[in-house]
Amino acid sequence: MLKSFPPKSRRIYAKHSSFISRPLSSSPSSSSSDSSPSSLPNSILTCRTANQALELFHSVSRRADLAKNPQLYSAIIHVLTGAKLYAKARCLMRDLIQCLQNSRRSRICCSVFNVLSRLESSKFTPNVFGVLIIAFSEMGLVEEALWVYYKMDVLPAMQACNMVLDGLVKKGRFDTMWKVYGDMVARGASPNVVTYGTLIDGCCRQGDFLKAFRLFDEMIEKKIFPTVVIYTILIRGLCGESRISEAESMFRTMRNSGMLPNLYTYNTMMDGYCKIAHVKKALELYQEMLGDGLLPNVVTFGILIDGLCKTDEMVSARKFLIDMASFGVVPNIFVYNCLIDGYCKAGNLSEALSLHSEIEKHEILPDVFTYSILIKGLCGVDRMEEADGLLQEMKKKGFLPNAVTYNTLIDGYCKEGNMEKAIEVCSQMTEKGIEPNIITFSTLIDGYCKAGKMEAAMGLYTEMVIKGLLPDVVAYTALIDGHFKDGNTKEAFRLHKEMQEAGLHPNVFTLSCLIDGLCKDGRISDAIKLFLAKTGTDTTGSKTNELDRSLCSPNHVMYTALIQGLCTDGRIFKASKFFSDMRCSGLRPDVFTCIVIIQGHFRAMHLRDVMMLQADILKMGIIPNSSVYRVLAKGYEESGYLKSALRCSEDLSGIGIGCSNLNDL
Repeated sequence: MLKSFPPKSRRIYAKHSSFISRPLSSSPSSSSSDSSPSSLPNSILTCRTANQALELFHSVSRRADLAKNPQLYSAIIHVLTGAKLYAKARCLMRDLIQCLQNSRRSRICCSVFNVLSRLESSKFTPNVFGVLIIAFSEMGLVEEALWVYYKMDVLPAMQACNMVLDGLVKKGRFDTMWKVYGDMVARGASPNVVTYGTLIDGCCRQGDFLKAFRLFDEMIEKKIFPTVVIYTILIRGLCGESRISEAESMFRTMRNSGMLPNLYTYNTMMDGYCKIAHVKKALELYQEMLGDGLLPNVVTFGILIDGLCKTDEMVSARKFLIDMASFGVVPNIFVYNCLIDGYCKAGNLSEALSLHSEIEKHEILPDVFTYSILIKGLCGVDRMEEADGLLQEMKKKGFLPNAVTYNTLIDGYCKEGNMEKAIEVCSQMTEKGIEPNIITFSTLIDGYCKAGKMEAAMGLYTEMVIKGLLPDVVAYTALIDGHFKDGNTKEAFRLHKEMQEAGLHPNVFTLSCLIDGLCKDGRISDAIKLFLAKTGTDTTGSKTNELDRSLCSPNHVMYTALIQGLCTDGRIFKASKFFSDMRCSGLRPDVFTCIVIIQGHFRAMHLRDVMMLQADILKMGIIPNSSVYRVLAKGYEESGYLKSALRCSEDLSGIGIGCSNLNDL
């Protein structure tokens, strides 16, 4: 394995002779067509001006095989660098790198380095190695840029140093970044505003804002004044961590210092607001931006439309799509995908499909996300045939479905109970070389469990483990619930234990399944203990530790399971206590929960409690249905309260269900 850090004995420059083998005319036109390849670099080096040398290089490059004559590149790059035409030098340096990448087996940084360092001419300049570092960095070849940096005896120009640091930041190699920065300072580098911007960016990406602000203060102490870029880097970092109030403070500091935000700064702040659903703030900032004379771009509109769609403000989102035309901004596929996703989530499939047609009219190519969004929307409303049709359409148009697309369709068929079709789609997925992932397996396992096919579900679970995929909470929860419903309590608890041993914490759904399963198995006391332990609720119904993240908030399913279990066990007072706690915790009982507690009170002959609950149902905003009236009528009749039973049967008739005989209830 080649090392990034060569030995310290690094001598890269031989003493270059100041002569060339044969004097040539400096005019490009005077170079004969039959010049030998070895004389061509000399011809370039002896041109009077860099532009003449470049003209000669382009002329020669049309005839010579540059892969076999990389010295031509070396000569022109040295000439251009010496003339401080760095942009042109970098462009040709990239060409040289690509040329040698295709033709050499040795490490590319060694090949290019050797070609550049072999030039023997007065035109030789060590600055070419700084240009090489920048070219490698721009091409994302950070390891190669780093190799050249450590190979040099002298410190490269600060721009090259900054490019190495920036490359390391982009690769997430923060420890190496600080090591290189330390070496730069030790070798006499004077950090500039770009250096500080890069280091601050690295700190923000690491989440080390304390160090980022320390560097910011250090800059100002050194009289290096922050630019709009540095302010924006800090704002972006803070927004990325949802520290929006600190981002706002930095934005104000920036304006107070006389530095005007640019479009990127505004976009960053607006995106930060939208990410935490503060779309109103983002819209206010948008107006402020227009007031500053800045015109929005497609990114601005994308941020605002996405934010509005995610907060179900589809009318406003669509208005911004229309506004784009007035600013001369053409919508891209991201903007359309946001709108299509928004309409799908709002249940407006017709508008989503209409936008899909609009994309094609405007000759904007949809992408795999467009199709995946639409397929998910169609699956969500059980339009599986159309969803499958879209999958076939995207294949015909050359769009390759990804794991998300296939998993969405599999999930749709599983929810429909069509496991045969779900497996068929899974087979298509593997035929296309896309391996089923944890989501695929979890979805199929859940589908089989809901269909009561536990053998098939466990078969998939075994296959998943054999393939080295660790089951997630979704898979375990589905299996636990399935086994409970299948009456296999022992296997359900074995899986729960295995889940905990794997380091997975039960979520609210897992806990609901366990409590429901225990109650149905008659283990009410165990269910209550588990409920109290995992929800952090004490016997008075109060939270004992709201800061413990391992705790779950009790939900409707848990309370209903406990209430039903306790009523069945004849413990009506305890059931009433949980019913009261449920309401106090902000959860509204549904019709089924009310029926369960009513039946419990009837069995205990608590007629007064039934009457009070009957009055409370309306106060809670629950509209009694036929099932409620049937239970009330039957309960009152069996308790000898025939007038009340008759009133309930009349109420039952009032909602369109006749009852000729109370015994029919």
